[in-house]
Amino acid sequence: MTDTSAIAPGLKKDVLLKIRDLKIEGFTGETWVPIIKGVDLTLHRGEVMGLIGESGAGKSTIGAAAMGYARDGTRISDGSIEFDGIELTTSTEGEKRALRGARIAYVAQSAAASFNPSHKLIDQYTEAPLQYRIQKRLEAQEDAIELYERLRLPNPGEIGFRYPHQVSGGQLQRAMTAMAMSCRPDLIIFDEPTTALDVTTQIEVLAAIRDIVDQFNTAAIYITHDLAVVAQMADTIKVLLKGEEVEEASTEVMLKSPKEDYTKSLWAVRSFERPQKPRPENATPLISVQNVDASYTGGDKVLDDVSFDIYEGMTVAVVGESGSGKSTTARCITGLLPPSSGQILFKGEPLPPKYTDRSKDQLRQSQMIYQMADTALNPKVRISEIIGRPAQFYSGLKGTALKSRVDELLDLIELEPSKYYDRFPPELSGGQKQRIGIARALAAEPTFIICDEVTSALDQLVAEGILRLLDRLQKELNLAYMFITHDLATVRAIADEVVVMQHGKVVEQGPKTEMFKPPHHPYTDLLLSSVPEMDPNWLTTLLEERGVDNVGEAADV
Repeated sequence: MTDTSAIAPGLKKDVLLKIRDLKIEGFTGETWVPIIKGVDLTLHRGEVMGLIGESGAGKSTIGAAAMGYARDGTRISDGSIEFDGIELTTSTEGEKRALRGARIAYVAQSAAASFNPSHKLIDQYTEAPLQYRIQKRLEAQEDAIELYERLRLPNPGEIGFRYPHQVSGGQLQRAMTAMAMSCRPDLIIFDEPTTALDVTTQIEVLAAIRDIVDQFNTAAIYITHDLAVVAQMADTIKVLLKGEEVEEASTEVMLKSPKEDYTKSLWAVRSFERPQKPRPENATPLISVQNVDASYTGGDKVLDDVSFDIYEGMTVAVVGESGSGKSTTARCITGLLPPSSGQILFKGEPLPPKYTDRSKDQLRQSQMIYQMADTALNPKVRISEIIGRPAQFYSGLKGTALKSRVDELLDLIELEPSKYYDRFPPELSGGQKQRIGIARALAAEPTFIICDEVTSALDQLVAEGILRLLDRLQKELNLAYMFITHDLATVRAIADEVVVMQHGKVVEQGPKTEMFKPPHHPYTDLLLSSVPEMDPNWLTTLLEERGVDNVGEAADV
């Protein structure tokens, strides 16, 4: 939780943001319907408020409204939004633009999607100070380097001159936090800033955010569906459900004794954990990765002697921090990245290294479900076509037979065909989009599916529903899964065996029950100890245990 003891007397008492009876409507194509239904919010200088709730609760919509902004397809229909005495609902667009970036900043969930890939980090940092005439270019660049150093980015004097794709996800998220601080705003809205990060990188980013907020007495709205994360960041927590406030209290009170049944249900999520299946005796692995090395063109080796097996009907979770080689291994299995040595076997037979050399049946057998359903589904293509294309390509189905197959797949993922057949992806929730991604993979009738961080961008209630769905489909269709994840709660829930990767190597592997028992490999210990707990003091205690005097130094641990 933010340490307010260092805040100068009087500052903490000043109200910075006051929202009263906020009502926001969304357009359905025919009429306006209520999305936010009369929410109040009071935020003081130097205070961090956590907004939590499941998908569709209105968290991000309220975060945008705090900047006087209505997201596409919505409008602020009633209520007051007062920022430091300025009423944003009656301010002109010019007046609001003068505040955004200068006094109110926004940090998005996906830093990779938010940076311009064709401009260097430091040029994007200096844009706001130059636009608002706060600093000249050289001053802004020097300031960027100072903030990069405070945020413990490596080589602070050099990293800003890289392009976004040349830094890791955690580094990019910290660079975005620095960019948000470039004009020293009074308020920052953090919209799920660590959702897609592995647990070790998440600690770096959380520590950096907390440090920078404390140092500059910045108020913040921290939007998240991760209760353990919000416990480390927020002074107060507001719980939302379908656009309405459920309850609000200090973090400590909310964690210890939530009043409402809905809040208690959020605290109790992730109850799903299926029994571990044993390896079948004397069976040939469905997928066998054998002594695989791999490199990208002109680069260093990214996989080093990687070996593991996946058996029919079983789930192998592959875990490790960003850059450990999880997704690269998946690319080798699918033939997108041919190994430089080693081989991939399917039912004991070597697969051609390149996917272009594989038969249609070999391609059909292995399918993939992606992390970000928003970017994995074409927003301009109907659901029926998204699911129907692989069914048509691999099975040759057409006409009524194809429609019947699409309807069957929609039933299989628990979406009513009559309601979803003709819809487009933007009309669906995050969880529904991920179900469509699952149906598309199933349309090829595979025996093996790679699930690449498929629950990391979902709130905990929706994620549990996806895990239960995948488990049911595995039982019904005898599917094998390679589950790439950084979420150890997901590993506990669904895995039979676990493979731990670091720096392109397998450092430990075995049955799930054994992997969670000590003794562990030191890196596995690091991963296990980095999973946030529902204790407001967890992050501070962890950093102290790791010998970090300043929370910003977490990146060096």
